[in-house]
Amino acid sequence: MDETLLDTDVLSEVIKRHDPTVKHNAAQYLQAHGQFAFSALTRFEVERGYKEKNAAQQLARFATFCNHSLVLAITDPILHRAGDLWAFARQHGHPHGDADVIIAATALELQRVLVTGNSQHFSWVAGLRLTNWRNP
Repeated sequence: MDETLLDTDVLSEVIKRHDPTVKHNAAQYLQAHGQFAFSALTRFEVERGYKEKNAAQQLARFATFCNHSLVLAITDPILHRAGDLWAFARQHGHPHGDADVIIAATALELQRVLVTGNSQHFSWVAGLRLTNWRNP
């Protein structure tokens, strides 16, 4: 099983533990790799959601979750690649939200498979390997 990078939607499902297929795939990944990995941008997206809802308990649990995960910094090489992706997407009519291109660039730079339920947001990115833990 290759090393992965969790997109925000899948990370949220991993935390909620409702979907049995996501739970199964997450457990298999943890057994093989020992911890989840996600971008610092994904951490920001999850935290801002909890803060908006004043969900102090979920925020505290998420902080603990992050302490046991690999939260990957957004480095200069990632930002340079994200800029290239953003420009390409804009020129060719592809989705190009800042968060998505930074997350895609992170997966590309670190040679990780992006785990997402939003494959359509990323399918145009050359060389990006995608998987969806919602699928058995």
